[in-house]
Amino acid sequence: MNAIVTGATKGIGRAIALKLADEGYNLAICARTTSDLEMLREQLSTKGVKVLAIPTDCSLKAEVMAFAQQAGEAFGTIEVLVNNAGTFLPGSLLDETDEAFELQQQLNLNCAYYLSKFVGKMMREQKCGHIFNICSVASTQPVENAGSYSVTKAAMLSLNHVLRKELAQYHVKVTAVLPGSTLTASWEGTTINPESFVQPEDIASSISSILKLSTGVNVDELILKPLNFNHK
Repeated sequence: MNAIVTGATKGIGRAIALKLADEGYNLAICARTTSDLEMLREQLSTKGVKVLAIPTDCSLKAEVMAFAQQAGEAFGTIEVLVNNAGTFLPGSLLDETDEAFELQQQLNLNCAYYLSKFVGKMMREQKCGHIFNICSVASTQPVENAGSYSVTKAAMLSLNHVLRKELAQYHVKVTAVLPGSTLTASWEGTTINPESFVQPEDIASSISSILKLSTGVNVDELILKPLNFNHK
């Protein structure tokens, strides 16, 4: 089977790509940094799967669509799409720049919209498939000093609901994953105990488990929060 993972070279995306490769999925992966992408491609290839690695700026529609087109042509069918690419720019909504909102909208929402339409049409024809949208706990409750981030992640959750409603009749599943504080590069330099965080591997394992469920069930939303997050 074949899977697409965006923002695959770091954190959550990397953990998901490695987990899917372990389970035999061929992978189309993208990220901005070519060297990071090539290193991951080599690592994934050692697992005996086919890997398509395309440098992509997911804030640019033309590059996102080019990546989608190449993945579709290379694999023919796509069984899993993981919309993981995104960014977090801290700031209050009233005081942040318009550009901060626009970039987060492009990365956190638009990219998932374009890819989900492209792949969703393929899955509609296939009568099978699963789309995962990596949202956030900010999708349901605004996070302090994360104005536009909270807005764009809420919109991504709404996109997830619309996709699920439209695709269910074609036996295509759609799941929103809402992580809380997760140990990724955005927390680099923190003094908080690493064990206090959700681990990227937790999210990857959860997705793997969901993919093994029976064909008639869908996990609408999956929320993963730290058990006892200590800011001190």
